Amino acid sequence: MRIGGFQKLSLINYPKTVAAVVFTQGCNMFCPYCHNPELVYPELFDAALDESVVLDFLQKRKKLLQGVVITGGEPTLQVDLESFIRQIKNIGYKIKLDTNGCAPAVLKNLIEQKLLDFIAMDIKAPFEKYEKFYDGDIKNIKRSISLIKNSKILYQFRTTYDKEILTESNIEEIREIAGANFTLQPRN
Repeated sequence: MRIGGFQKLSLINYPKTVAAVVFTQGCNMFCPYCHNPELVYPELFDAALDESVVLDFLQKRKKLLQGVVITGGEPTLQVDLESFIRQIKNIGYKIKLDTNGCAPAVLKNLIEQKLLDFIAMDIKAPFEKYEKFYDGDIKNIKRSISLIKNSKILYQFRTTYDKEILTESNIEEIREIAGANFTLQPRN
């Protein structure tokens, strides 16, 4: 795992759960309002944290923490994501994955393996505006949305409202795509 950051305690990143947060390096989307550019652009990467340091900390805190949030960057780009999650699950933690939805096959596998307890997926824009963020196949985003909605785990779709990119009617379109579990985030 290319771990670009580690927050030892969060009361806000995983609803109703005291959690630690693991930030992965690398992303295949380029959002102009990105909150973590140091995790997206390789020239801004710090040296990756050693996975064993994170796992050791989690082992020591298993009576104090309930969950681990894996976010990014984009975690589904990590080739050893499943292995890392398994190690965390074996310690006894619930897992929340934050994703942009670019890798439905990875999501499907993690869901089928019962390795996730919560998924938060960013829906960046209505599908016709995705080229502002993503040069991959929009079918991947649609598959991920469908997979998540049809999973039996907790989920949330969210959109960062950048008024320079999205209109109010775009937000309504996204809300329709997302359904009931939707949160609108203001641009910081």
